[in-house]
Amino acid sequence: HEVHRNKLINSAESCVDEALLGLVRASAGLSLLKGHRVVLRSDLENLRGKVALLSGGGSGHEPAHAGYIGAGMLSAAVAGGVFASPPPGSVLAAILSLHNAGASGVLLIVKNYTGDRLNFGLAAEQARNQGVAVDMVIVAEDCAFDQPSKAGRRGLCGTVFIHKLAGALAEEGCSLDQIVSKVTEILKGIGTLGVSLSPCSVPGCLPSFDLPPGDMEVGLYGSVSVDLLPQVASADEVVKTMIDHMTNPSSQSHLPLKSGDSVVVCVNNLGALSCLEMAVVTRSAIICLESRGVVVARMMSGLFMTSLEMAGVSLTLMRADKETLRLIDAKTTAPAWPNLSNVCLSGRSYITEPQTTIKRPQDEKHSEGPLSPVMHKALEKICSALLEKQEELNSLDRASGDGDCGNTHAQAARAIQEWLQGHVVPGCPRQLLSVVAGLVQEKMGGSSGALYSLFLTAAASHVTEGQSNAAAWATAMNAGTEAMKKYGGAAPGDRTMLDALCPAVDELIKLATAPSGGDMAVLQSAVKKAASGAEATRDLKARAGRASYISPNLVSLPDPGAVAVATILKAILEVLEGRK
Repeated sequence: HEVHRNKLINSAESCVDEALLGLVRASAGLSLLKGHRVVLRSDLENLRGKVALLSGGGSGHEPAHAGYIGAGMLSAAVAGGVFASPPPGSVLAAILSLHNAGASGVLLIVKNYTGDRLNFGLAAEQARNQGVAVDMVIVAEDCAFDQPSKAGRRGLCGTVFIHKLAGALAEEGCSLDQIVSKVTEILKGIGTLGVSLSPCSVPGCLPSFDLPPGDMEVGLYGSVSVDLLPQVASADEVVKTMIDHMTNPSSQSHLPLKSGDSVVVCVNNLGALSCLEMAVVTRSAIICLESRGVVVARMMSGLFMTSLEMAGVSLTLMRADKETLRLIDAKTTAPAWPNLSNVCLSGRSYITEPQTTIKRPQDEKHSEGPLSPVMHKALEKICSALLEKQEELNSLDRASGDGDCGNTHAQAARAIQEWLQGHVVPGCPRQLLSVVAGLVQEKMGGSSGALYSLFLTAAASHVTEGQSNAAAWATAMNAGTEAMKKYGGAAPGDRTMLDALCPAVDELIKLATAPSGGDMAVLQSAVKKAASGAEATRDLKARAGRASYISPNLVSLPDPGAVAVATILKAILEVLEGRK
């Protein structure tokens, strides 16, 4: 037989002891009782005069129960083997440790499974014979069966609520009898139902049950399931089915819940659901309950009582009055109890309206100026040049990327062409660069859209209406290139668009010192440098961008991004030469 899934353990025999040791080593508030699988509070002296709380059960349900040990929750937990009840000798050893620490009494919180009842019951009787004040609360809040068998309802994740409530009462100094009577009353208002999408497997064994692909089992653990939900239902449907079943008055194990009731909800990950799925289910649960007029006062979502790596979720609902909420909100140092907010979740405003609306530069009104006609011509020329090159850029990109470089540049070109039809080109270059940056950011997509937009945004502030001579443009180009390097993480030589842009910009810097009438020669030289820089990328190994993930010997063509930059600069030059 092939084992269901490899487990990251050392051996099936040692995994429980090693897991307990891992927990205790990682938490200064915990210690192990030598010779037993018993985890204790490491500050037992703080139990003097108070009721101590002991729980436990099979391993494989972590963080239950040892994760709930701390001030304000359990005093100790006893672990059995995986899914096996702990032996009575260890339960008794734990009870006596708590009694010897000066506890006024010991409350056993036991889940309703035959093995747990027998082993904890036997230890309780033995402890009583030794003069220890012991009492037991049995948690049986499972809502799976319409007609529970003689064994009764199982104890599931609602047990964690009982740990918390009893722990808060014990911390406040309540007597054993007071805690038992309060907790017994609260138990009537707790219900749990689970649903699984896949079984789990005990270390060293095969899966515990089989589910047909796409089916879900409501009721859990390969037990007689209430219902197999049909082929993968949506989260909303699953949650509604669960809550309907849990609260259905015709079921003997239902939880009575009416409009106006206030509840604490626990969405418990049975082991293998992603955090994303858990948050989706959490949303479904809140919406479903609120649609019935139920007030969601507190919500816990996460791993509270698992079944190894079972893919599934259980929902626990607890009717809660002010006093119950006060006990839920009481502080605890137990590592597995979440840091909950103490505000009622239903009825609060949870959407924040943005205070400022972001203005898009391409929507603003602009006025023309002396530079408008030449900038208009340059933009048109750039767009038509990129559209002509679309297929060439795509085929270059197929060699080193995902083959859409031409398409993304064409998208930007068409967006600019469309804008030009309905708008005047502003006379201020800064405004124009901001408009193009806005269009490219919105319409071009991908990392090239972000890079061009960064370039244009950083360049824009250097070319204002009063300051747009050749030297200012050179400074602007340099600022844009620096922004690309800073945020894109590439440098010349990495086989990117910078390999065409940087040599051109280095040349353009000479505009600041060019003799009168020498501008055009500098521009022509810059465009040549861009073209030869693009061509030289054939021999470069990609060290940045998507192409850096491709095997270098597969790429012998120039980089499409660099070719696009050379194309754009050439188009601008042609327009300027035509103007002379």
